Amino acid sequence: MTFADPLLLVVGLAVAGALAWAVAAAGRRRAAALTAAGVMAGAAAGGHAARRGARLTGVWLTIGGVAVLSVAIAGPSATVPVSHASGTVILAMDVSGSMAATDVAPSRLAAAKQAALSFIKAQPGTVDIGVIAFQQGGLEEAVPSADHARAAAAISRLTPGGGTSLGDAILASLSAITRRTVTVGRDGSAPDIGYWPSATVVLFSDGQDESGATGGGADPAEAAAAVAEKAGVHVDTVGVGTAAGTTVDVGGYHVFTALSAATLESIAQATGGAYHPASDASELDGVASSINLRLTVTNEPLPLAGVFIALALALLAAGAALTVIRTGRVV
Repeated sequence: MTFADPLLLVVGLAVAGALAWAVAAAGRRRAAALTAAGVMAGAAAGGHAARRGARLTGVWLTIGGVAVLSVAIAGPSATVPVSHASGTVILAMDVSGSMAATDVAPSRLAAAKQAALSFIKAQPGTVDIGVIAFQQGGLEEAVPSADHARAAAAISRLTPGGGTSLGDAILASLSAITRRTVTVGRDGSAPDIGYWPSATVVLFSDGQDESGATGGGADPAEAAAAVAEKAGVHVDTVGVGTAAGTTVDVGGYHVFTALSAATLESIAQATGGAYHPASDASELDGVASSINLRLTVTNEPLPLAGVFIALALALLAAGAALTVIRTGRVV
């Protein structure tokens, strides 16, 4: 238990202690005087002591009430663990040229944006949401914030164009979570970025990854997923597109593109996340309800002043009542 103003507690307890000392001292003086006068002898002494003890009960209850009240005015509080859905969610949006494909109506990107906006609306205010739009390299659109309108506005502005690097998307998402640049060594070694179990990345993509392996043979997406897994960050992937695929006009060329579910499943599995297939817009609309954010436990202060005030009032009332009953006086 902690106190907002320990000085008030010390002063209050000192007052209660002084009152207790005064009552005890007065009792000793009275007993000594009665003994000297020869009043307290035999059975009379026992009866007098019983009556006096009954009278003092009210006094001690009153002093106890003062002591408890001193605890109350000092602002006591206890720290208790509280569970709630909180943390950070990064929506990593693939805006590569292939996301302009129309095998998911009206287009892959439009359907993904609709699902992402539904996801944002479904989240409680305790969840900070950020947005990463990625082509070749990650582009941070909105840092994680409790201002969900800002994230929604960033989603609405997205347009397709460029290539895709799933590895860079994951690293950019981790950078947004940790608020520092996260990179992977040329040999694919995973850096230590701490542990972020309350953070989740939701990656919307068709799985087309143009980054390829590095010179050392390490796959960028796998290396980035290893960093996320080490940091306790789940990456949930949402596949946007169809296995049958379609052609799309990229830079004046007709390019065939299809959903690469295996790539997205691999990323999700490596990080402890889940893959969510979405072959049409209606399935994408259900993504928000299918992704379970983890509960976090935080220690929050619980004010206890009210409890101590109630106890103090009870003691003071009991003391006053006994004083009136035994002596016929309030004081």
